[in-house]
Amino acid sequence: MTEASPPLTDSRLEILNAAIEERRHRPDALIALLHKVQDLYGFLDLPLLWHVARVLKLPPSRVRGVATFYHLFRLKPPAEHKCIVCLGTACFVNGGQKLLEAFEEAARIRPGQTTQDGRISLAISRCVGACGMAPVVVLDDLTVGQAIPESFTGRVREWMHGS
Repeated sequence: MTEASPPLTDSRLEILNAAIEERRHRPDALIALLHKVQDLYGFLDLPLLWHVARVLKLPPSRVRGVATFYHLFRLKPPAEHKCIVCLGTACFVNGGQKLLEAFEEAARIRPGQTTQDGRISLAISRCVGACGMAPVVVLDDLTVGQAIPESFTGRVREWMHGS
């Protein structure tokens, strides 16, 4: 078990096992249970994936394959703060790439990465559904439209320093 692995002995396991019993023989059981695991633990690590494989009597490779195929599943603990830079057409032509570059410089990470301290992650999106506000960034759950680098890099620096 890795250092970041959640314990498999707490009350969440009881909730997970009840969900497993409920879905054990349904064709959609694997995906539904992976969602349940992620809801309970925040991410899917190997011990959790192996537990699901064992109780569903599936090869671990199949469970891991499903978990890695779908982009909504996380295999690492989520960062404390998340930034998503939209690079859809409207955002891109209105400066989305400049926003991405400013974030990369401020946080010193690239898309798909998390800072070493686990505080900040960066992702890109092909569309966040706010084209009329382009360019757009999503900081945690706050959508910032007509963003300019200065409008959010200060927030990133605050996150980096624990504010």
